[in-house]
Amino acid sequence: MAKTFEQYFDDLRGTRVWRSIFRSGTGSSTLHRSLAIQQNVFLHLFPTKVRKRMLSFSATWYLGTLTLGTFLILVATGILLMLYYRPSVPQAYANTKDLQFVVSSGLFLRNLHRWSAHAMVFLVFAHMFKVFYRGAYRPPREFNWVIGILLLLITLLLSYTGYLLPWDQLAFWAITVGSNIASAVPVFGNRIHFLLLGGNAVNANALLRFYVLHCMILPLAAIFFIAIHFWRIRKDGGLYAHQSEPATLRARAAREGAQ
Repeated sequence: MAKTFEQYFDDLRGTRVWRSIFRSGTGSSTLHRSLAIQQNVFLHLFPTKVRKRMLSFSATWYLGTLTLGTFLILVATGILLMLYYRPSVPQAYANTKDLQFVVSSGLFLRNLHRWSAHAMVFLVFAHMFKVFYRGAYRPPREFNWVIGILLLLITLLLSYTGYLLPWDQLAFWAITVGSNIASAVPVFGNRIHFLLLGGNAVNANALLRFYVLHCMILPLAAIFFIAIHFWRIRKDGGLYAHQSEPATLRARAAREGAQ
């Protein structure tokens, strides 16, 4: 009798190679489900259990999800732009012009990257305003509020560092003004200015430093904090406080007791 596809798959899951990769095995018990989440490199950031209301539709405007979508677009388009860009003074501006007039779909690629960056800044601010208005910074979500503020700062730094890369007059003088503003900070201003530019003027050192920050350091930091941010949303039971949460019940009981 010929084996079915399901039987072949069951035999594959029983092999030593499969067991060495997926060590928890399979099963429908709560233990097996928990182990499948905890031992998966992608799923272990999420809790093993979530509240039922987390899976239901809610009118949150999906500002956080839209922000993540724009970030993924920026990562994809940024990688493609890196194939045609060299972070050096003689070639930076020429490469930017080539992307605009020579490279096939280069103008579309660059504009998609630029407008996605603008959209991401707008969506992050809109998301922060809505979270603040709904009071989602209150316990037990104050840690995730701090993570959101860090992501806001990283978003602004990504936009600022990317502004210099075209190496045109607008970029040069915008970064010059911005770095001079940073130098006006009391006590540490000159050190911040030197650290930001890699020197005392906007030159090749600043271009290379901004390129590394924009393409490597800041995106990796953003991915790290985004993972923590989404993990905390799951662990906290959603973005906003609900009437059934223990903290809400205790606050209501305290108000009723005071009356």
